[in-house]
Amino acid sequence: MIINNKRALAYVEKIAWVKPIEEADNIELIGINGWTCIAKKGEFKENDLCVYFEIDSKLPAADWSAFMESKGYKVKTMKLNKFKVISQGLALPFSAFGAEYKIPPIIHSDLTDILKVTYSVEEDNKRKADSEDKYKRMEQRKPKLFANPLIKKIMKYKIGRNIMFFFFGKKKDKKTAWPDWVKKTDEERIENMPWILENSKQLWIPTEKIDGTSTTFTMKRAAMGKMDYRVCSRNVVFDNPDKACYYDTNVYLEMGKKYNVEEVLRNILATRKDVEYVTLQGETYGAGIQKRDYGMKDHDFAAFNLIYGYKNGEVQRFNPSEMTAILKPLGIPCVPILSYGGIILPATIEELRAYVNGTKSVIDNGMREGVVFRSIDGKSSFKCVSPEFILKYHS
Repeated sequence: MIINNKRALAYVEKIAWVKPIEEADNIELIGINGWTCIAKKGEFKENDLCVYFEIDSKLPAADWSAFMESKGYKVKTMKLNKFKVISQGLALPFSAFGAEYKIPPIIHSDLTDILKVTYSVEEDNKRKADSEDKYKRMEQRKPKLFANPLIKKIMKYKIGRNIMFFFFGKKKDKKTAWPDWVKKTDEERIENMPWILENSKQLWIPTEKIDGTSTTFTMKRAAMGKMDYRVCSRNVVFDNPDKACYYDTNVYLEMGKKYNVEEVLRNILATRKDVEYVTLQGETYGAGIQKRDYGMKDHDFAAFNLIYGYKNGEVQRFNPSEMTAILKPLGIPCVPILSYGGIILPATIEELRAYVNGTKSVIDNGMREGVVFRSIDGKSSFKCVSPEFILKYHS
């Protein structure tokens, strides 16, 4: 769930419903937003508050998480074939935690940092660590200062790190920080916003969700007629070709070169004098990116966001049909659109998942990861990921 513009892996939620599992003596199903989880029988009742851990979470080794040790403390999608049910996520009662955690009984309280929960995917953890590079370089220049116990304490907090960087950081370090005009790609799941399906008569444009690595290209006008061009992964800015990349080769710079992205963005700004910056975001996919490699021996890119930031302060995110009309003539491939005119959403998550699983990938006719839905005005969007896909490729 996105809480305060940040992906929360653990947070307070309400039990929406409790249902029995046929022939199961010790477990039952519970509903949390649009998620279905397995819980001990009698552990929860409807409207109880709980601590919910999303799939892809990794719990710390602690007394309260000891029962997850055999699973490597990882929360994954599970399928119990015997009972024909799928569980996505983990719910624990407040009583499972010691008083020292001070969990607030407020729905959507983000507990990710309090409980020291991280992404279970090594790649995401490494990217998050890499995004702290500017602070590491700052500390390395002044080791005596940053060895001070008081400064160490200050550096534990984001506001403290920002203050220290203001005084001791360097512009060349800040260059590698995430560009402040760009919003990171982290599409919300329909399971965290099921209410959007209630009596929805709005048209949504569905596009195939590709299993790859998020890639961002952005260009902003700078002083003296110059342009500030950045190439980014989900969290890391690749300001020079020698900067370490998670993959064997820097696939982000590779895609920028393959599709001449810098020149494309420069030409857009040259022709649109009313635009201050343009951002292109998409998925890089293929060999070695994920387990689902689409049978490819190389890499490719598909855009899913085209964003204009205007000089008057307005920001426009184009819908997929508009984006494709702009980018295709410029040689930039886009994610496959499944219905250019848009569709009316079904009433339930089960029906939506049936739609998602109904056809194969446009790319290679294999299993489709999911579908991203965007409103006609381009302002709203969400994703629906196939549990069967997760079980096959990400469990």
